[in-house]
Amino acid sequence: MANSKSALKYIRKTETRTLNNRQVKSRLKTLAKKVKEATESEDKDAIASASKNFISALDKAGKTGLVHANKIARHKASCAQLLA
Repeated sequence: MANSKSALKYIRKTETRTLNNRQVKSRLKTLAKKVKEATESEDKDAIASASKNFISALDKAGKTGLVHANKIARHKASCAQLLA
């Protein structure tokens, strides 16, 4: 257990950040599934909107360092291939 007030505060901050990160990662997985579903339906408008939302969420997650830059680049490239 924590021995100081600052250590207790750090534990609270870690729990809050963990919850937030879990939500963001879950949302990214959901958006990735939506892109995959849109590609299976072969609807260009659905693919475009799903890719746009997914790329936006990836960029936001990358700003905080939650997702590695190479992973972001890989997913953005695959979305761009789907749109081409």
